[in-house]
Amino acid sequence: MRLFTRAAAATVAALAAAGTGAYALDTLPGIFDTSFRSLKVQRADNFFAAPVLSLGEQGTLTVTFDRLVEDRDFLRYRLVHCNSDWQPSQLMESEYLDTFNDISIDDYAFSQNTFVHYVNYRIEFPTEDAHPLVSGNYLLQVYDEDDPDAVLLQTRFSIEEPAVEITAMADAHTDRGINGEYQQVSMTIDTQRQRVRDPYNDVITVLEQNWSPSMPVTLTHPQRVESGRLVYEHLQPLIFRAGNEYRRFETVRADYPGMSVDSVKYMGRNYHAWLRTDVPARDHSYTYDRTQNGRYMVREYNATDSDLGADYVTVHFTLQMPELTNAAVYLDGEVWQGRFTDANRLRYDRDRQAYTAEVPLKQGSYNYRYVIVGTGGADPYFVDGDKYETHNEYTVKTFIREVGSRYDRLVGTKTVYAFE
Repeated sequence: MRLFTRAAAATVAALAAAGTGAYALDTLPGIFDTSFRSLKVQRADNFFAAPVLSLGEQGTLTVTFDRLVEDRDFLRYRLVHCNSDWQPSQLMESEYLDTFNDISIDDYAFSQNTFVHYVNYRIEFPTEDAHPLVSGNYLLQVYDEDDPDAVLLQTRFSIEEPAVEITAMADAHTDRGINGEYQQVSMTIDTQRQRVRDPYNDVITVLEQNWSPSMPVTLTHPQRVESGRLVYEHLQPLIFRAGNEYRRFETVRADYPGMSVDSVKYMGRNYHAWLRTDVPARDHSYTYDRTQNGRYMVREYNATDSDLGADYVTVHFTLQMPELTNAAVYLDGEVWQGRFTDANRLRYDRDRQAYTAEVPLKQGSYNYRYVIVGTGGADPYFVDGDKYETHNEYTVKTFIREVGSRYDRLVGTKTVYAFE
């Protein structure tokens, strides 16, 4: 089994070395077995922080997920080192990890006093026995010990070696107008503590709006360089659709309607929660609501450990709007990992003139939005429009890749919020 895992990893490295034009690994976070739910990665000390650790620091990243079964499985995980584009780098496993890359998941526990039974798994990284040797992006893949080639779920995190200082801001004063439908980011990267041979070609900067991993913006050249400071201003790729605040609801109590919940009822095997009917907000004025920019948090009001005491509630979503042609409507938010599948697709109910969905979700606090997916791709702005006042979150990652290097070093990260 272990020889197979090493061979599979070597194959990935070889394909990466040949270039991603002929091979592209699916590295988006995701769950590929429907018995798994509630995948989450976060810093152990900060729920709101991006899943990034500094090389050698004492902090910890925590990956948690559930499997809706009665007994534990013998699961393992491996790490794939990736470049700035989340494709595998050319490094061998021994060059980026100080242990054999086939690690047992031994931290598990059974749900407590829940109608829906599950096993909760937890991975903490790094540990005394497993820690990264280089900076960069890391893909964590979970699989059954008897079938290491079948990835059950995967998630992302990053390790940085802080060597540059990033200053950034985002507001509605854009090159496409002021206080309209857009927000624009401007930033400088101070490289005085990090020698860069060719700042116009060796530095890669990646930006993400909110938590979403599927629509990054990559910059391979600064606008100009001033005394070791790379300046990025008035660049078209740094103009973002403003979008709108995420919608949110709470099911922290299964027997009582929480935020945005119209009613709850126990039906047969578990509780159901009906959310208030949503309507498109694109033609409405902006309403302030400080959300978590798409994230979710597991929480049960009476549980001492919500990871084990939170139940799975069937949540009923309703979006009142005319039926669309040649397009589908999906729920979007961290809990769905940026993917659009049957698990988060809404169906049109012609009798109710609305899109509806029933989704089993673990008790807690959730952010969500509606995304239209058609032949032109995903559109997260169609339903709720663009409001320049939206408090979007922007995460900046700066990589260095010099000529001849076999991987992208992550030398700095920064998170900023619009208007702050």
